[in-house]
Amino acid sequence: MTMFTRERQAGPARLGIAATRKMGASVERNRAKRLARELFRHHKPAGAIDVVVVPRREMITAPYARVEAEFLSLLARSTRSGPTSSSPNSFRTGPV
Repeated sequence: MTMFTRERQAGPARLGIAATRKMGASVERNRAKRLARELFRHHKPAGAIDVVVVPRREMITAPYARVEAEFLSLLARSTRSGPTSSSPNSFRTGPV
């Protein structure tokens, strides 16, 4: 998966998901979106931050623990990178 983050002035953390048709049929895209929403719900970052997740096809068949570890790793990298400028932080992983 790929993750983009951007800090905001105030408000709760927000999630955006961009699952394109290249990923597969609507069933697969919706499953990836549900998985991303569930990960965000369980590990919602504190503070005003926008998180955009671009799922990959491998995310659907990967074990939940592996996808969760990847999500947490990307989220930790984005929050430790400090305040952002006008451009968002982008983090990409391997096969998940």
